[in-house]
Amino acid sequence: MQSLMQSMEHASAEQRTEMLERLEEMQLKDTLRMFNGLVERCFSECVTGFRSKALTAPEEKCVTTCANKYLKHSGRVGQRFGELSAQQNEAAAQQG
Repeated sequence: MQSLMQSMEHASAEQRTEMLERLEEMQLKDTLRMFNGLVERCFSECVTGFRSKALTAPEEKCVTTCANKYLKHSGRVGQRFGELSAQQNEAAAQQG
């Protein structure tokens, strides 16, 4: 991440705009991947019948619980990734 910031400091305005657009695209793809994973996992875990268009009460409760767990887990993984990245950046700064 630090190298990206250094690259952006030395980039032209056009290059910065292009980098930011790519970053936004990557973030969107990551968000869609996470959402699709949530839907696939919770659907396969919670939906047991197809007799109605609507979810049954137990299915709805299961989906809500599943989605909450999935989002909390994803948030924690992201937080931990950020912590590790900060540690690596700090170690690199101390070495350099």
